[in-house]
Amino acid sequence: MTDTTDTPSLQLPTVVRDFFAAHVVHDADAADRYLTDDVVVVDQDETFRGREAVHAFVRDAGAEFEYTTEQLAAHRVDDTHCVLTVRLEGSFPGGTADLDYRFTLRGDRIAEVVIGNHES
Repeated sequence: MTDTTDTPSLQLPTVVRDFFAAHVVHDADAADRYLTDDVVVVDQDETFRGREAVHAFVRDAGAEFEYTTEQLAAHRVDDTHCVLTVRLEGSFPGGTADLDYRFTLRGDRIAEVVIGNHES
């Protein structure tokens, strides 16, 4: 089960909000429409390059666990960069993780997402 709270994300561009909503529910087909052809996703030091690899990542990431997603904070760094901070709680090792999703935009698409531990 995955829940979202999207109030903090209102600070983000629509393309980022829509991609993240698709990512949370593992809807890779929906997420794909927001990506550049050469998109790169880095998740905890594992890199996925191109739409096909990112499609599989969105579909499969964390699917073996049950967890909830709470959006904690969001901010735009500049016109092409923004950060979404989320808390995951669930059946994965450690049970709780605060993560930053760092987005790089190119035009109206996402060119890169770097997911890593939130630095307090």
